[in-house]
Amino acid sequence: MTQSCHDSDLGINFLTEISPHEVSWDEHRSDAESVKILYNYSVELSKYADRINGCSGILKFGVNPDQGKLVLKQAFFCRVRHCPVCQWRRSLLWRAVMFQQLPNIQERFPTHRWVFLTLTVKNPPVTELRDTLKHMNDSWKRLIETKRFKSGVAGFLRTTEVTRGNDGKMMAHPHFHALLLVKPSYFTINYIKQGDWVEMWAKALRADYLPSVNVKAVKATLDEKGRKQLDKAICETLKYSVKPSDLALERDKGAWLHEMTKQVHKMRFIATGGVLKGILKPEDEITTEEMISSSEEVQDVGESRVAFQFKPEYRKYVYAPKYNEYAD
Repeated sequence: MTQSCHDSDLGINFLTEISPHEVSWDEHRSDAESVKILYNYSVELSKYADRINGCSGILKFGVNPDQGKLVLKQAFFCRVRHCPVCQWRRSLLWRAVMFQQLPNIQERFPTHRWVFLTLTVKNPPVTELRDTLKHMNDSWKRLIETKRFKSGVAGFLRTTEVTRGNDGKMMAHPHFHALLLVKPSYFTINYIKQGDWVEMWAKALRADYLPSVNVKAVKATLDEKGRKQLDKAICETLKYSVKPSDLALERDKGAWLHEMTKQVHKMRFIATGGVLKGILKPEDEITTEEMISSSEEVQDVGESRVAFQFKPEYRKYVYAPKYNEYAD
């Protein structure tokens, strides 16, 4: 290690000093540390704290000899659903898969376009979250079976996001993000206006109120601006299922986190359909190897491994040479 990578006050080499773009590891693992502490407040859920405690504690990277870039090669993931690290790695994998699939989709459907849709409901108490999500899923099924939806939409990728409601400390704000691949006729004879989407979703919900709905056409042209719009829509659709800051909020000693965890147990938060059906793996089918490689490009990094260990007292990863591996 060079002197520039060394903190003279602490006598520690931080991962982010050596490779600044790895700052996400510090951020997500620090959030995981907070979630671990909150799970420990619950006797019933403390098992998740134990698992998170061992998550991604040591990272082993290969080094690209041409670029000097670190490439993750070994890590252990706890696979706790609401672990911020595991949630992040799953999201990266899904995004990478979508980006890889885009050329094929565009080749198969050159005249189709994309629409980004967000559907909400009235905020329920977090104690009613499971029933609300079941109702939303049933309502989605009714929506996609309507003639208007089928006439304009060829395929969809839909995710569920849950955040804390802003109308009470034990309220939830569940909503759907959907990336729709729409037929050319969607923007002509089968166009669905914002107000129509609101009415269609309200009818599918069988609601006595008009829910908030946001719909936006995504410019997916081949130029840089168009690609950025589509990339942004993909990233928004495939971000976290629960905001890390909501998971790690300490003011209620984990009460919201504990109840939310119980409410969504074994519920799937991702769905695909139409010509996009099966394009992404459900979260419970993703392997550790896929979480390691996630968004990393395949690179020749040799057999040696450089290790970093998470230190809770600093909320950072530090160089841990005793775990290094060297090629023969």
